[in-house]
Amino acid sequence: MADVGEKNVYHDQHQSIDHEKAAYADKQQHLDHENVDENAQFGGLEARKKLEKRFLLKLDARMSIMIVIYILNYIDRNNAGAARLYGFEEDLGLQGEEFATLLSILYVGYILMQVPSNMFLNYIGKPSLYLPACMAIWGAISCLTGITTNFVGALLTRFFLGFVEAAFFPGALFLLSKWYKRDEIGLRTAILYVGNIISNAFGSLIAGGILNNMDGDLGHASWRWLFYIEGAITVAVALAAVFILPDFPTTTKWLSDEERALALLRMKEDAAGVGDQDDDEVTNLQGLWMAVSDWRVWWFAIALTAEVISLSFNAYFPTLTRTLGYSNTVSLLLVAPPFAFSAIVAFTLSRHSDKTGERFYHIAFSYGLGIVGFIIAISTENTAARYVSFFLMAQKYAGFVCQFAWLSNSFPRPTAKRAVALAFINAFSQLGNISGSYIWPSRWAPYRYSYAICIACSGLCLVMLWIFRMHLISLNKKLDQQDAEEAETGHVGHRSMGKGFRYLI
Repeated sequence: MADVGEKNVYHDQHQSIDHEKAAYADKQQHLDHENVDENAQFGGLEARKKLEKRFLLKLDARMSIMIVIYILNYIDRNNAGAARLYGFEEDLGLQGEEFATLLSILYVGYILMQVPSNMFLNYIGKPSLYLPACMAIWGAISCLTGITTNFVGALLTRFFLGFVEAAFFPGALFLLSKWYKRDEIGLRTAILYVGNIISNAFGSLIAGGILNNMDGDLGHASWRWLFYIEGAITVAVALAAVFILPDFPTTTKWLSDEERALALLRMKEDAAGVGDQDDDEVTNLQGLWMAVSDWRVWWFAIALTAEVISLSFNAYFPTLTRTLGYSNTVSLLLVAPPFAFSAIVAFTLSRHSDKTGERFYHIAFSYGLGIVGFIIAISTENTAARYVSFFLMAQKYAGFVCQFAWLSNSFPRPTAKRAVALAFINAFSQLGNISGSYIWPSRWAPYRYSYAICIACSGLCLVMLWIFRMHLISLNKKLDQQDAEEAETGHVGHRSMGKGFRYLI
């Protein structure tokens, strides 16, 4: 972890300056008075704290529906892996790399739609309608996968499934960034991503129950029932989500005037004086250009892509547990404990990352343990050791969560750029899922070559994130210097972020 001295230099909002001039002191006094006035609308500082606590509880309760949505998002995406154990390939007549193609084609549609989807979401400002509508459609498409009879039919349903599913995760990240401050968003991102992690554990248990008990019911194979039932559940939850999900602070109807003012003030304070409502003049197209012309967006996208390749074992996890020599049913059940462990680690690591204001070393710790897991899987045939290695691999999602939180922190303003950056980086990273689908061929079992590729990609990601961290440190030094110059001259220059803002490293 970064030491306390480093944290104070780069994370604290204000740095003490011994030689402040009278003009700057007068300006600072005015700003302090302004903050007092802003708290006065809530009845003072203590009343504001009580209101903020109630507000966050209310907001968290509504946001929690996104955990359920994300669980279903990944279950509908990854259920082909479980179906593979129960005749999916044989019934559709799949040969060669066709199953890997079915996995990878989903991410083609997923990549194409993420940026347009987030731009549209930012434009309409109604995630409570848009996200559930997309959810209901992908649930219906998942049901249609159950009626396919050949490779082409399955290919089409998988493509359009990814096309519609693309709306949720970048949209969810953007929605969180509109409500939560920098020291809050890491934990909320972790809680959201726990939905992804739990889906691997919970989904395998559901799949085991359906696949073992419904084969032949009403004349359908059990893997078809898997798609029917899980798709129907998704549609039902989508209908409920319409009435639960919040919109943006300026468009949410169930907020009181006092809560709305507090929500907007919180985001303004978090950006040290520049709130989301202050950059509305930046259009979606301008935000798109600002994002794609920023080299940091591309750099982070490539780093995330490398890590996504390293996490590609996720889609093949039932296949990997089957290499331990157990039956299909036991292999599915063995998927759950590693990902339950991963959920606990993700929550703990993200919470500590938020508290310390540090990102890189938390990510490096998790990815480092994952690399150890890959090495164990390569080095031994011992059943117990290999199963332990699965726990170490699965907990890499804890670092992945911290990396997404760092992403939200690193591209804060303007909101139009943030919406595109979040979607673009996540969409670009799905190239890792496309390529990762092909690094686990059956002929490579027990997959030593696959694990070696994962080690290389995870190492590349860490190197790139270290360079990214050094860049943010240099930007923070420039902000320190700018604050010092403003203190000496009393002149406040133009800046996209308010005084005192620092990037988390």
